[in-house]
Amino acid sequence: MAKPNFWDDKKHSEQIINQLNSEKKVLGDVKNLLDETNDYLEMSKTLTPDDLESINWLEQENQTLTKKIDEVETLVLLNGDYDKNDAVLEIHSGAGGTEACDWANMLYRMYLRYAEKKNYKIEIIDQQPGLEAGIKSITLIIKGLNAYGYLKNEKGIHRLVRISPFDSGARRHTSFASVSVTPVIDDSIKVDINEKDLKIDVFHSSGAGGQSVNTTDSAVRITHLPTGIVVTCQNERSQVQNKAKAMQILKSKLYEIEEENKKQELMQLKGEQKDINFGSQIRSYVLHPYSLIKDHRTNCEETNVNKVLDGDLDKFINANLRRNAR
Repeated sequence: MAKPNFWDDKKHSEQIINQLNSEKKVLGDVKNLLDETNDYLEMSKTLTPDDLESINWLEQENQTLTKKIDEVETLVLLNGDYDKNDAVLEIHSGAGGTEACDWANMLYRMYLRYAEKKNYKIEIIDQQPGLEAGIKSITLIIKGLNAYGYLKNEKGIHRLVRISPFDSGARRHTSFASVSVTPVIDDSIKVDINEKDLKIDVFHSSGAGGQSVNTTDSAVRITHLPTGIVVTCQNERSQVQNKAKAMQILKSKLYEIEEENKKQELMQLKGEQKDINFGSQIRSYVLHPYSLIKDHRTNCEETNVNKVLDGDLDKFINANLRRNAR
């Protein structure tokens, strides 16, 4: 940062500053925890068995300290190549019509609340509304430090069991929606794309318009023919901007596929067998006949369903980060 030309490349300088702030936060948190721990240890040496009030207070502080240590450990686990990057998050409703579309919309709201709690910014890239309610699909870019590191743990199928508000017979329904998460890669990583492999369509944007969706004939859909990957962008004001954003997401997806293929080849050479869990059911949200959310990868459970659907996902995300670390 002391170099005279540090600010010449604004994007690169911002990356360096973000990395510095991240390291400072972890080191600062560790120092504070050490100071608190030493203070409590010194205090405990002066206590006698009769100091019940002080002992109870220290026990409460110990619980708070344990929670803080868990949070720092989670930050340390975010050490993947792209964990600090922004994330492209896609939600697609499964079979089930209106029920599934409503469930996809509930998941969108859940991640919106989660992003707000983390002070992340959200940019809607594409949104396809359901015929009667909810959404068929939505693509978001979630911007903030460690966004991908946290949200990569949400990749997979999410299952909902509840009494359907759309069923006049008040019967229990099971709905599914898939969540896909990809890191946003910067221009420093080169991904070669042959123009002949792309099919580019321009069409009229869908939705109600306003601030969320642009309604001019500028929406762009790019299909990568060799892989079948389809990326749509319709929130920008011009066709050129939509195409640039769609290409950025396409490059991120292709790079992730290439990296995943390398991992699989390495595992085969080592003779390792590992379930990727791509497209598999990772979590169940049961609202009836009882209230329970269970993550099938870690067996982590939470009975306060509303808290989780309001974006409190740290319990599940942290448990999966620890599982992967082990």
